[in-house]
This record gives sequence, C-alpha cells and structure tokens, in this order.
Amino acid sequence: MRAWRVGELGEPAAVMRLGDVDEPRPGPRQLVVKVLAAPANFPDALMCRGLYQVRPELPFTPGVELCGEVVELGAELADGAGRFAVGDRVLGAAVLPYGGFAELALMDVATTFPAPASLDDAEAAALYIGYQTGWFGLHRRAALRSGETLLVHAAAGGVGSAAVQLGKAAGATVIGVVGGPQKAEVARALGADVVVDRHAVGAAGDWVAVVKEHTGGRGADVIYDPVGGETYQRSTKCVAFEGRILVVGFAGGEIQSAALNHALVKNYSILGLHWGLYNAMDPAAVAECHRALTEAADQGLVRPLVSERLPLEEAADAVQRLADGATVGRVVVTP
Repeated sequence: MRAWRVGELGEPAAVMRLGDVDEPRPGPRQLVVKVLAAPANFPDALMCRGLYQVRPELPFTPGVELCGEVVELGAELADGAGRFAVGDRVLGAAVLPYGGFAELALMDVATTFPAPASLDDAEAAALYIGYQTGWFGLHRRAALRSGETLLVHAAAGGVGSAAVQLGKAAGATVIGVVGGPQKAEVARALGADVVVDRHAVGAAGDWVAVVKEHTGGRGADVIYDPVGGETYQRSTKCVAFEGRILVVGFAGGEIQSAALNHALVKNYSILGLHWGLYNAMDPAAVAECHRALTEAADQGLVRPLVSERLPLEEAADAVQRLADGATVGRVVVTP
C-alpha cells in the first residue's frame, strides 16, 4: 500500500516520504481500515519534529485521527464479538506506526467510534480530537454555562474552531481571537459573536480591551487557550471574577509559568486539559462525549469546517502549512 513515512526527525515537508509499505495486520482488539479521510493535526507536525509527548519509533506514518471503512477485524473482534463489522464507517485514533496518511490504517477498538451519518467522510474525520478536546474542556473542566462569555484563542484553527461551535451550542457568547482577515472570516462563519484580528492596527487588534468592552469590564468567564506563552499571560488580564482559564496546549511554542498570587488575588482558576488521558482514566466518558457530539452533529449544532480536501500526495504539504500557521479550518487528506 502507499503511505507517508517519517524516517528521520525534522520539518514535515523535509522528512515525510510517500512510498510503498507493507499493509498493517490487526492485533486481537484492533481494526484495519481503508482510510477515507485524515485531517492534519498539530501533533502530526510535533511528532515529525520529535517534540510531541508521544514519540513513535522510526519509521512511522503520521495522521493521528481519521475516518475509515473497516476491512479487517482482530481475532477477538471477529464473529460478532466486537462493536464493529467489516464495511462499517468509523472514526477515531490511529494506532501508530500505521497512521492515517496512508491507504490503510490501524485502529484500536477502544478508541474507535461509529461515524455520524450526518457528516461526510472529511467532516467525520475531524470530529474526534478537536471536538472531544473542546467538549471535555468546556463542559467537564470549565463547566461552561449558558449566558457566560467564552474567549477562544486561535478560533479559526482545528481545536479553536471546535470550541467556538461547542460554546455557541452551550448558549455562551463567544469572542474569537484570530491572526489575519481570512481567519476572521472563518471565525465568523463558525458563529463567533465577536471576532478580533490580533494583527489589526491599534485598538481593533487589542483583544484584552475588546473583551472588557463587550463584557462591561467584567472579563471572560471561560478562556480557551491552545496557544500559551504571551497569549496566556495577557488572558489573565481579562478573565472574570471566578473565571476559568483552560490550558489546552502551547501552539505558540512557549510554555508559560503561572503567577499563582495573581490567580489568588483575582479569584480565577487555572485548569489543565490533557484530553488523551481520558481514554485511559475514564473511557466511558469518552464514549458519552462521542454520543453527545453525534447528537449535536445530527441536530446541526456542530459541523467541522473543512477548508481543504487534498489527495494523499499532498499530505506532507498540508502538515507543513499547518505547522507554519498558514491554514484555516480543517485541512483533510482524502486518499
């Protein structure tokens, strides 16, 4: 089969190579799937660079999430013993080194779920990591309530775009921060009530001031931060009394330190979110989250915004452009 492989560490465009490799074979509780769609994700770029917390042995095929059609079941899943059958359309996590940027991929039954019929292949592929992260962050960790104000950083990106839609579905007023006019249009299309282009000149680009203006000086009740660094530091200046700052990631490249005395005197909470841990610590909650997301998709409350659908040959370029901050919405490879 054809697959992209990373044989050395570096920038995705430099180290991803497309070639012929052996087809994967399923373990007892694994599935082999024909890849229908696989989005580019920031962890794909970090793994190419050797900077992600998961470091697969070289060589490996990136593509951490996908939508696929089941073509083979592991021994313990055959004869109706599992939840899936050959021909089922599924979504979820790839089992590395057999990631989604290939014609066939490997999945574990524990992190595989039925793909909603209301979403096409590319949309379904993008419903897993970003939307599960948003759902756990906003509902389980931050307990976002209807009528509250949610500030979403990188609101046009893969994780941020999901948070915008989930925030609106929860009844929150959503303020999205983006970098550039094209990304601002994406955030508006996602449903953000207020959009701030941080690259804009003067007061229009000062998102701290905009948040205070639109909340009567109170600040945002929940701040969704997948960027980190200076973005986190400035967020502490516009978080509300009893507000919650969700630390989702560090896409900006800098891991900040938190001034706990400031959290004390302003009476706000700093919440960490490592969504992947729920797969090990509370898999039932992950399954419940998927049910909730499927229902929301069926009702039209959430729909991943797929901005590009690319052939397998363009996967390395997609991951590199994502790493460089040059993409909007979700960029999905469709082999």
